[in-house]
Amino acid sequence: MAKEQQQDWVDQHVERWRRTFKGFDPEVEGVLVRIGAINRHVKRTNAAAFDELGLGPAEYDTLHTLLIQPEPNETTPAQLAEACHVTRAAMTSRLDRLVELAYLTREIDPLDRRRIIVRPTQAGRAVWKQALELAVVREKQTINVLSEAEKVQLNTLLRKVVLGLET
Repeated sequence: MAKEQQQDWVDQHVERWRRTFKGFDPEVEGVLVRIGAINRHVKRTNAAAFDELGLGPAEYDTLHTLLIQPEPNETTPAQLAEACHVTRAAMTSRLDRLVELAYLTREIDPLDRRRIIVRPTQAGRAVWKQALELAVVREKQTINVLSEAEKVQLNTLLRKVVLGLET
């Protein structure tokens, strides 16, 4: 006899909707709600990790986007705003905060004085690395309820969905 599967809050959500909506697919709803719940959990735990270092998620995102670029890790505010998917005004606020924290610099480009170049400082590199390490630990804790084989299987299935979105 098969072991009965444990239920979570999503099962209750799905059951309520199943009774309410005629064309409802409980498996689709369950998958999407669970993915959303996992994503929110990771964002919350990462925000708590960044907060330990005095960084908000926006500041971390900006440093991360800047530092994952090829060396010398420099760009313009407009390019950084585009890469972070935020407005230029939002990026200006982020950069002001990061300059205030001494995690990056904004300098006039000596070759084109109309252009501003954003660069991380050593302190910025160090705090980004610390935040990344804290996030990795928390993310592993989130997924460690799965075996290695289950992680591979889940990645395979999610990859298939992402590839479907790309076509």
